[in-house]
Amino acid sequence: MNAPDTLIYLDHAATTPMRPEAVEAMLPFFNERYANPSGSHRFARSVRQSIDEARDVVAETIGCRPGEVVFTGCGTESDNAAISGVLRHHGGKAVCSAVEHHAVLNAVEHSGGRVVGVDAAGRVNLDGLAESLDETVSVVSIMAVNNEVGTINPLAEVSEVVRSRAPHALLHTDAIQAPCWVDLRSIMPSVQLMALSAHKFGGPKGVGALIAREGSVFEPILLGGGQERDRRSGTHNVAGIVAMAEALRLTDADRDAECVRIEAMRNRLVDGLVESLDDVIETVPRHLKVAGSAHVCFADVESESLLYLLDEAGVCASAASACASGAMEPSHVLAAMGVDKRYATGALRMSLGRTTTDDDIDRALDVLVTSVRRLRGQS
Repeated sequence: MNAPDTLIYLDHAATTPMRPEAVEAMLPFFNERYANPSGSHRFARSVRQSIDEARDVVAETIGCRPGEVVFTGCGTESDNAAISGVLRHHGGKAVCSAVEHHAVLNAVEHSGGRVVGVDAAGRVNLDGLAESLDETVSVVSIMAVNNEVGTINPLAEVSEVVRSRAPHALLHTDAIQAPCWVDLRSIMPSVQLMALSAHKFGGPKGVGALIAREGSVFEPILLGGGQERDRRSGTHNVAGIVAMAEALRLTDADRDAECVRIEAMRNRLVDGLVESLDDVIETVPRHLKVAGSAHVCFADVESESLLYLLDEAGVCASAASACASGAMEPSHVLAAMGVDKRYATGALRMSLGRTTTDDDIDRALDVLVTSVRRLRGQS
């Protein structure tokens, strides 16, 4: 179905609506400029130039060199390329936090790596991280912003721990949820590898990037034609790359003003729920998370039932990550944070974004309060 005008979309952490400018940037590469950029003729070279220009834009908004930008097919590929690629080249062990996206967590666990605990807000335990590090560790992965509860990790402090305990290890961050809320230039000095995904900041699905700082050597997981300087083979998704760069440029330009606007709406939404309902907790303190995250837990409510009522009323939200093919599974993030099961079973992830309006918040509050009271058997 197409999104109706009455839809209240509070699931921006799952995916964002594409920016019109990014859609416009894609269009020429579907018809007029269809050449394969790996070709040698003039037509192909002109298309390859568009990729080079997009790479320059991405590098400028991140604070890295253009040659350090590796275009990929998605954020999951970027995470896997970083972790598996480093392990395949250097050997050794991988370490990550217990609240990572499964693109990281599963890759680390599959390799026999180590998983580090977090505090009640979802931030990696720095003492536990230090204890997990030794000379056998070759890659450490700590996410910049948690995709479920919005927690911001202190990557500068993480970097200091890694440098002191495992100086040869590469520090990777899944920054897929960060671009709308955090200036990536503030993250880049602390890490050697960074994963991004275009559809989280107004770009298209099916394109991402792995930023690999100079000297960060990894074995590619896709072999073939040698594109991306032999780091990621496969014909370039030119339309997606160009649109990704445009979306990232606009996100970078709008970020400060949008964070102020969206934070005010987020606060009004959560405050309204807490004032209208009993036994509601805000999962992470606001000063420790991004502006667009409104993660709450309702006691004596089941998330699946609540999401059904919200869906019937045209409110789009989720209980946890939206990356498990729609499956309703217990949240490994909330479990790692030690959230009481009475509340964890009623978790609701609402994520605001560029298209969220004050009217959306008003309507969502009405629907949420009514739905929770209905599930609790209250009038």
